[in-house]
Amino acid sequence: MSTSHADTVFVNGSVFLNADTAPADAVAVQSGRIVHVGHGRLSEFVGPATEVVDMQGGSLLPGFQDAHVHPVAAGIQGLTCDLSREPHSRERYLRGIRDYADAHTGEDWVTGNGWYGDAFPGGLPTRHDLDTVIPDRPAVFTSHDGHGVWVNSRALAVAGIDSATADPDGGRIDRDAAGVATGILVEKAGELVTGLLPPITDDVMDEALLAAQSHLHSLGITAWQDAGVGIPLFGFPDNLGAYLRLDAERTLTARVIGALWWSADRGLAQLDDIRARRAQSGTARFHATTVKVMQDGICENCTAAMLSPYTSVAAGAEVLGTSFIEPDDLAKVVDALVGEQFQIHMHAVGDRAVRECLDALEFGIRSHPQSDGRHQIAHLDVVDPEDIPRFAELGVIANIQALWARRDTEIVERKLPLLGAEREKWHFPFRSLHGSGARLAMGSDWPVTDPNPLWAIHTAVTRTGPKDDPHAIGDEARTVPLGPDQALDLRTAIEAYTLGSAYANHLDHVTGTVEVGKLADLVLLDQDVFAADDVSTLRPTLTMVEGRTVYRAG
Repeated sequence: MSTSHADTVFVNGSVFLNADTAPADAVAVQSGRIVHVGHGRLSEFVGPATEVVDMQGGSLLPGFQDAHVHPVAAGIQGLTCDLSREPHSRERYLRGIRDYADAHTGEDWVTGNGWYGDAFPGGLPTRHDLDTVIPDRPAVFTSHDGHGVWVNSRALAVAGIDSATADPDGGRIDRDAAGVATGILVEKAGELVTGLLPPITDDVMDEALLAAQSHLHSLGITAWQDAGVGIPLFGFPDNLGAYLRLDAERTLTARVIGALWWSADRGLAQLDDIRARRAQSGTARFHATTVKVMQDGICENCTAAMLSPYTSVAAGAEVLGTSFIEPDDLAKVVDALVGEQFQIHMHAVGDRAVRECLDALEFGIRSHPQSDGRHQIAHLDVVDPEDIPRFAELGVIANIQALWARRDTEIVERKLPLLGAEREKWHFPFRSLHGSGARLAMGSDWPVTDPNPLWAIHTAVTRTGPKDDPHAIGDEARTVPLGPDQALDLRTAIEAYTLGSAYANHLDHVTGTVEVGKLADLVLLDQDVFAADDVSTLRPTLTMVEGRTVYRAG
């Protein structure tokens, strides 16, 4: 057999292959593609210029692909007052905010992100908390999950929010017993303030995306789907331009699918704009071929759409959450987008939202049976058991954020009491979805939670928090599984973060597995993933995209 020399040869490790494939311990890469998977030193592939990587017993995997992430927002968060780096403590949050404000006296607004409600009595901060450290400038801090904005009294005054201000469509101004705004703005109500923030420059956007890309590569991530591009979101400018600029400059080294944001209040009138934004992309590594549709909020603030009322809310209240798009209108939206050959990426947390999304997708898919949309529903905090088989029946991908499936204090004290015992059984039903034949893709929703795939895989398998995750807060978070009967096996969890996400990104024909002919998008871990006592402690030592090393551990 004649061969030519490889650019890179990996030897002396464990290669992650399909379960029905014979084991291998070596891989050769040439001109950006995998040219051999086998055993031994592969000396026939080694020439004077070949880099030989001794894996030292570690595992070589296909590069991880994050199927739901917000890297630009995460990058900007790292450039502002990033409370996600602080312990969950009111005092530490306020100290960090004060220190940041003192170091940035020239900024008219004090901005930041990343706070968790469990740091405050009652589960939410107030304007009075912020007023104690920033009384004279407007201050705006988005929660770690992006669904709440915490502001001080000065920011409320600048925005003109008072007792007479009506809640906007799709949002809520939190108020005290006297009807006065507390300083928490839920969902679209946050835009009443974030829309007034000074503009973020293109240079800052580009810097944020490059910083986020570098961090994701260090975690072994070679591709992702950005779950919100095309319009300003979460108080940040439209990030589409940043992707287009970096793509044109060839500094975007990851493969990225952009999910163009569907504005619930604009309806079908925005379809021309969506088409135009798709047409702008597709030059190299970035393709905006997906549309993101938000159908509800989150359980913790009772905006997730539920089939039956939340429990443990105010006496006599019957709260069902919010469907951002009426079901009949949602079906029309989905039908139009499927007809335009878009993939649809839907946010559904509550069981009613999941059903409404499945109903709409069923209508669109059956109207356009030839479409290969590979549509997906993300988050899936609660799924009614009647709807679980429908994912496989319709070919809808279950896009899961596995790191959430654990008994954090915020979940145990705020979320589970709202769901009640019966719905808790169907809280993040990963195994039931997989067992019914649903395709799984996995993502992080960073900066909502950490983007480390190995942490998410650990939690998918154990239903507990990783030992090094600072946000696994509570006596039970790392030790007591959350619904252990819904855990995945290790291989299934890894495949969800590799081939499953590659399938969702329409990249499975060139990535997602280690096999001859596919692009060399690879990650090398420092241990054998199947022999490790704790998967969450593994570390990437090298990440490669199309044969080019984009990260190497120091």
